[in-house]
Amino acid sequence: MAQRSSRKRRKQRQRAATSDDQIVANGAAAPEETDQDRMARGYARGRAKDEAARAALKPLGQDERPLPVTIAAVLAFALGAGNFISWIVGVEVQGEQPALLGIAIYSGLMFTVAYGCFRMRYWGVLGMEAVLALALVIFGVLLTRAESVVALLIAVAVIAGAGTLFWKLVKVMARIQMPERPGQDR
Repeated sequence: MAQRSSRKRRKQRQRAATSDDQIVANGAAAPEETDQDRMARGYARGRAKDEAARAALKPLGQDERPLPVTIAAVLAFALGAGNFISWIVGVEVQGEQPALLGIAIYSGLMFTVAYGCFRMRYWGVLGMEAVLALALVIFGVLLTRAESVVALLIAVAVIAGAGTLFWKLVKVMARIQMPERPGQDR
């Protein structure tokens, strides 16, 4: 707590010294910087960083498919196929077989996401990100209720894998939606 107040006092002394220096240099009192001025400066810095990041991105090539999108397409297809196959072989959940409608909807959704990712469609990658975000939330909650080391390790593994893939897909999505820039080969 003592460090916090000493930093605060140090900043106040620095501001006072700076304003005194400005008075001496200008011969008049400098206007006090407001919170709005500081906020506007912060937003301007953020916009400049965003513009620099956008300028550094290059659009995807005609037949270019980044590895994270390929992994996402394969994962979505495997989830849809695994769900459907488990229903066909008769796997029971909590003592009874799930309804065909629920299996068909989930598997159809996963196959659609896999197709969208495979074709490098923005909506497909966005759909996969939604599935990954849902998995992160579900396994985050399950992590808090893990009753064994195995359950804990599974939850951590899923969270680590889904989080990494989610982050990599964010970068790919920025490149997918980029407009073609003049003077660049695509």
